[in-house]
This record gives sequence, structure tokens and C-alpha cells, in this order.
Amino acid sequence: MGLASHSAARKFVSLATTFLLAAASGAAQQSNAGAASATSNASSATPSPDAALRDLLLAACSQSQNGFTRFLTARNKESFSRMAPSARVALMKRFVLLGEPGKPSAITNPSGRPTVRCETPAVTTEMQIGGADIRENVAFLPLELRDAADTTGESVHQANVGLLRENGEWKLLSLGLLLLDLPALELEWDAAEMETNEQAAIDSLRKIAAAIETYRRTYARLPQSLANLGPPLHGDPSAEAAGLLDSDLATEIKGGYSFRFVIVGGTSAGADAKYEIAAKPSTYGRTGQRSFLRDANGVMHGGDHQGAVGTTFDPVVK
Repeated sequence: MGLASHSAARKFVSLATTFLLAAASGAAQQSNAGAASATSNASSATPSPDAALRDLLLAACSQSQNGFTRFLTARNKESFSRMAPSARVALMKRFVLLGEPGKPSAITNPSGRPTVRCETPAVTTEMQIGGADIRENVAFLPLELRDAADTTGESVHQANVGLLRENGEWKLLSLGLLLLDLPALELEWDAAEMETNEQAAIDSLRKIAAAIETYRRTYARLPQSLANLGPPLHGDPSAEAAGLLDSDLATEIKGGYSFRFVIVGGTSAGADAKYEIAAKPSTYGRTGQRSFLRDANGVMHGGDHQGAVGTTFDPVVK
């Protein structure tokens, strides 16, 4: 995506409203944690705030979750670790305005300020870090982000990033005036993630059913398991590995859901052979809430079973 458009500017600002919410309790806990360690950790051995922000942006560019968590407070790190992988990636993406992992590099501009470049096939962004305004255990740094190909300055966006000194290291505190409070966001992240995962599970059940029917027409019987629908390890497709599903679905786990295929009616041969396919959340309440069942007549059902397999008595899903 390009940074030169006004929509990109709005997306940069929307980072605050979408992902960084101000929570009074979170502010108090994080500030108190920093104040408690400020006196003992204010020595010159503490890495500089601009170096911490530089490394955070490098990690966000490459979508390195391990690198990114180094710059989260203990409270936020715990919540980040519980988020679904796609939610963690979504958060990192918005720090560099790129939809895919980039090749990060750090340079120093002519004025001596650290600058992070994030290069992808579509666009390269440059993020210049300004001088830190340090106030005891809190530091505020101006950040200027632009499309590296922009020579007019039209794509420039500016923000202030807050860092908190916790246990002798600088951690991400805020973007602009809004605090990064991941515990307050966990329920919202989970709800959004579950909705996405549930729809993906329904779509996957339909893909599995289509693959089973193709297998039936090709081999005049039903597969014994979803593994028979997966890609072959070597050679051409066969009844053992028909190449009709991707490897994730063939191994019965995808997108926060696990899948089950069962032959019903006592036979696996012929056009009259019947089967059911079920999907249930891998982690109930986090990767999904509803369980889904495509019954022997091809009708899709969905209901909350606390993570157990759904039934034909569940409401029909369109």
C-alpha cells in the first residue's frame, strides 16, 4: 500500500482509536510500576529511549513477535502473549503502515537522528526518530514517518511515542496521548478474532465438503480421513493424498479451529454414502465460541457448546 494517499494518513491516525485505548487503571498501574524502579534504574547504563524505539520499529517491520515483546511492559507483554497470532501481527503492522513483513534496516540521517527503513516489494517507509524529552521515568519522542519515494513531503505523518522505564529498560507506553493498555483490549481483540475465525471455520467446512464430493466422483468412495484429501508428499495425486485440500485442513487444524470428518450410515462407497464434518474452537472463548456441524444432509448448524462438538439440534447457519 502507498503512504502518499490521504487514506494512509487516516489509517495512521486510526491506530490510536483502533488499537490503543486510554484506560485509567492501566495508566495508574504502568506509571506506578515505572516509578517504583526509576530511582534504581536511572543510571547511565540504561539504553537510550531512541535506541529502544528504533529496535521496536525494526521488530515491527519484520513482524518479529519476540523482538516486539521486548519493548512491552510486563503487564502488556502478558496480554500480548495471549492474543491470537493474527491479532499480534495486526498490531505490529500498524506501527509501520505495512501489510506484510518488510526488510528492516537502521541508518543515521545527516542530522544524526536514528532512522528506520522498512522495505517491502510494494513500498519502503522511513521512520525518523527525534530527540527524547525525558521526564524522570517517562520519555516522549517525536516520530516522523514517510514513504521513502516521496520527494514532496506529502506523505509525512508525525506522532509522539511515549516510553516508560521499567526495570531499567524502556518500554512502550503510548502513541500520542493514548496509552497502550493491552489488558483492556484483550476482550475486544478476542471478540473480533472469534468472529473472523468462526466465519473462516464455516467456509472451511464448505471447502472440505466440496473436496469430499470431488474425491467421491474421482474414486467412487469417500475418503477414510481428511488426510486423504491433502497434498501428496511426492508424485501425482492419488486416493491416499488427492491434493484437494491444503495441508492445514488435511491435518484437521486451521484458523483457531479443529475439524473432524466422520462417515455415517455404515458404508463409504457409492453416491449414497453419507458423512458429517464438524469444527470446534481449538481454545474455547479465545479462538472461537461456536461449534459447527455440517450434517449428513448437507445442512450447516452452529451453537455454543463450551468447546465441544456441535449437534444437529443447533440452529441452522446460512
